[in-house]
Amino acid sequence: MTAPTYTSQSQWSEIQNILPSELHFDDVNKPVEEWWSNRGHNIHLDRWRNPAAKVRVILHHGVGTNGRQMSLILGIPLVKAGFEAVAIDMPNYGMTQVAPHAKVTYADWVEIANDFINSELKSDPRPIVLYGLSAGGLLTYHVAALNKKVKGIIGMTFIDQRLQQVRDETCKNLFMSRVGVPMAHLSAKTPLAGLTIPMAMASKMWALCNDKAAMKIFMTDKTSAGAWTSMRFLSSYMSFTPALEPEQFDVCPILLTQPMEDKWTPLHLSTPFLNRITKVPVKIVELKGTGHYPVEEEGAETMRKAIISFLKDIEASL
Repeated sequence: MTAPTYTSQSQWSEIQNILPSELHFDDVNKPVEEWWSNRGHNIHLDRWRNPAAKVRVILHHGVGTNGRQMSLILGIPLVKAGFEAVAIDMPNYGMTQVAPHAKVTYADWVEIANDFINSELKSDPRPIVLYGLSAGGLLTYHVAALNKKVKGIIGMTFIDQRLQQVRDETCKNLFMSRVGVPMAHLSAKTPLAGLTIPMAMASKMWALCNDKAAMKIFMTDKTSAGAWTSMRFLSSYMSFTPALEPEQFDVCPILLTQPMEDKWTPLHLSTPFLNRITKVPVKIVELKGTGHYPVEEEGAETMRKAIISFLKDIEASL
């Protein structure tokens, strides 16, 4: 069976039309679609090759986005700044084909991301930095804590879903955070573990993007904001324990690029987690006038400059 590609999907190109023209793909500036086999999954990759790059960046989506949507905001800027990038689609998102009968959990995402880093380093020793949007932010932390080989992590948010305040403010409502999450934990231990619901029913998916036109497009995309998720995945996501707690994290520097008009994961939800990290540098850059998925140009430009500066500092330290 032929693996699906983003040429068969319209939503990403519709979102692209909302973004500045310099971010638009063309015959020269576009990713190469590849696949990587892991744990029976056919993992989709958007590969942005740059043989001259000294540093590579792996782009991670969250629970309302996919790898192509990461490529849209960072693919071209990273390559033009002298870096190489690859955006990965985790199981149940994007174009990745899930292994038959797989029981996907958030812990699987962490393990897959860890395996991918090891696979990349085995074939190419150039150092790797991780980027994550939304839940992908803490995913980069969880992966770095496990892998311990990456040279930096960049997130749009670092929210610890083990904290009740974080659950209360990021779930769709208090019923979901106070009743739905415990029910997911219970269901995950029963035959109901595979029961699925729209991710938008569990979370504040309506706050993914502050641009109304873009938000309508996102919600029609079953490979991102319109995705469904299982009780098993939700339980794992809301209770995941990292290999290193923040107080012990000594792997690499951290950059938070925080949208200041983020209605889903505002800054005050990330600072309790980041304040516990004292063994490595932690930098916060505020993106003014910008929502969770950054389509607003002022904040998006600030984000790109901050990320490129962070990467150049890592490059200089090699």
